[in-house]
Amino acid sequence: MADVTRRLFLRHLRGAPTSWVRHHDRGRVRREGIGQSFWYRPLTAVLSEVPVDDRELPLLFHAHTADFADVTVQATVTYRVADPALASARLDFSIDPRTGKSRSRPLDQIATLLAELAQQPALDLLARVPLAEALTGIAPVREAVSAALRDEPRLADVGVAVVSARVVAIRPEPELERALQTPTREAVQVQADRATYARRAQAVEQERAIAENELQNKIELARREQQLVEQHGANSRRKVELDAAAELAAAQGKAEREKVANAAAAERARVLAAAEAEKERILTAARAEGVREVGLAEAEAEAAKLAGYAQLPAGVLQALTLRELAGQLPAIGQLTVTPDVLTDLLTRLAPTHGGGNPAGGAGTAAAGGRTGPAAGRGAVPRPRGGGDTGR
Repeated sequence: MADVTRRLFLRHLRGAPTSWVRHHDRGRVRREGIGQSFWYRPLTAVLSEVPVDDRELPLLFHAHTADFADVTVQATVTYRVADPALASARLDFSIDPRTGKSRSRPLDQIATLLAELAQQPALDLLARVPLAEALTGIAPVREAVSAALRDEPRLADVGVAVVSARVVAIRPEPELERALQTPTREAVQVQADRATYARRAQAVEQERAIAENELQNKIELARREQQLVEQHGANSRRKVELDAAAELAAAQGKAEREKVANAAAAERARVLAAAEAEKERILTAARAEGVREVGLAEAEAEAAKLAGYAQLPAGVLQALTLRELAGQLPAIGQLTVTPDVLTDLLTRLAPTHGGGNPAGGAGTAAAGGRTGPAAGRGAVPRPRGGGDTGR
């Protein structure tokens, strides 16, 4: 449909690329063509719009065959307006100049004409053939419809051209269709059963072949297992022999190694014993030499000490003796001297005075004890250190 816009008292029409438009003004043609766009006055303008694109017209109609069977024909006709000027002159394609809407339905008239023209040859052809031939002969029906529409003068008078005519299907009533399908279905079922039986027979044959193959495989496996056991026994015997030989060689090697090791150990022990004996001899000699030297040194020291003491006066020797004795006594915190203790001490010291009486000796000790029994014995005092007393 054309696009019409309003500007005051004028109108503007803009057509489509698939629409042919004619503009009459006061009985004269002002403009015509495809894709028009112009201004016009709606009071004096007469507009016609004809679509020139290809259009599909689906058809569905019933027909009777020669054996009085009812069939349904489904077809499609493609057409277009080839001469829009002639079509606008024969059919009412006018549009409202104010709104652009079509005032009539000319395309419905064309569709009705095409449907009647397409049905007539199809009905005539199907009425002359039986049902089976009609169901299998779609091509003759299509050719008859195409020829009838192509040579129809009434379509040329209104400027319509048929592009193509197609018969999609010819189908009988559902009950009749099922009845017609029964023989085919049964034949197909027979073929399916035959195929099933053949498949089962082939499966049984294959199972038998598989069972035979399994039996042959078991026999072959048993034979190979026997060979494997024999080979395993031979391998075991060979392994035992090799292990025994290896153990014998290892024992011989071990004996040789132990022999060499024992000889080396004996030689090492002999060398170590000789070295130890030499070491012990050297150490013994060294110890003896050390002991001898120490003894000589101690003897010389003792002799020198005695020589020194021999040159000292008796009082000095007595004092050294007392000092040495005092160094050997334990620490005395408090000393109580009784007459009995003093008398006993003097009695013990009295015989050391070379023939003197005990009384005189006691009197001497009581007088002061400066000479003392140590001086009478000629004892040699030692130093308090105690280092030499041990020797």
